[in-house]
Amino acid sequence: MYFFESYLDLRQHAALKLPTLPKTLVGVISQEKFEKSRAYSLDKSHFHFVHEFVTILMDSAILFFGVLPWFWKKSGHFVVLVGLNADNEILHTLAFLAGVMFWSQQTVWLFFRDLVKGICLAVILGPPIVSAIIIIVQKGGPYLAIYLWGFMFVLSIVMMTVYPILIAPLFNKFTPLPEGSLREKIESLASSLKFPLKKLFVVDGSTRSSHSNAYMYGFFNNKRIVLYDTLIQQCKNDEEIVAVIAHELGHWKLNHTMYSFIAVQHTVIPLQHLVSFGLNLVSRSFEFQADIFAKKLGYNSTLRAALVKLQEENLSAMNTDPWYSAYHYSHPPLVERLAALDEPDKKAD
Repeated sequence: MYFFESYLDLRQHAALKLPTLPKTLVGVISQEKFEKSRAYSLDKSHFHFVHEFVTILMDSAILFFGVLPWFWKKSGHFVVLVGLNADNEILHTLAFLAGVMFWSQQTVWLFFRDLVKGICLAVILGPPIVSAIIIIVQKGGPYLAIYLWGFMFVLSIVMMTVYPILIAPLFNKFTPLPEGSLREKIESLASSLKFPLKKLFVVDGSTRSSHSNAYMYGFFNNKRIVLYDTLIQQCKNDEEIVAVIAHELGHWKLNHTMYSFIAVQHTVIPLQHLVSFGLNLVSRSFEFQADIFAKKLGYNSTLRAALVKLQEENLSAMNTDPWYSAYHYSHPPLVERLAALDEPDKKAD
């Protein structure tokens, strides 16, 4: 996988080095923005090569020198040291995972506040989840895979519900979108589509990144929409933001749910890369469909403008290798999305 993905990285690096814009983006993206995006993407690509090489060396060394078995043995000694039974597989495993987590956190560059909060969450959520998995492995017998899949499926649903309400606010500030024309337009759009919008938030995504986005969450008739503050800052007018929301609502209207895919991805580790590739194909198809949905609502020109603006402000790559894109990207490149929006309606359908 390392050699295969490195080959794709080399193809993408060659695409990033191209000194000119794709024909579709000529006159749409300024040369200044293109050069800035190109320099940023090349810097990321250079760093990626170094990061992946160091990672494969570390992973190989961990396997070759038996670091994980050594951690397992030491964690058993620790369990005995604190007066517990090392033969208890759950206690032994929790001690092992705590040691691995502590060791790995020393190599991750995180803000101290996020680090402390992340560790606290791991301490609270980790033990019951790990304990449940161990019990399933111990008791599952010939139906282990089915029981484990069912547990991960339920866990995924629970986390999708709990994360945005209880966990995400620990790391970001969510404030209601103020009254005004933007809120009225979003609520009007949601109402016209019978989307059960209950709350509309703005999240301070700018504290960690200049990238912008919007998303929705919630089950049944309790839906919420979240706008990144960077999206509001970067788009020229309310219509462009509403066009982005129209795209997101298209996912809801077209029933683009992927709960089962997510659960499968967590439990079929040996096929993870193949499953991820398949998920990307499905996701890309959904993105095209959501774009066409927004287009049919009359947001074609404003959605195009918003997509271009987000591409510029996020410094996303303008030139992409088709193989690299197909393997890695869950969203189609801008060139492909604009081309799809330009197609006649019948052809797009």
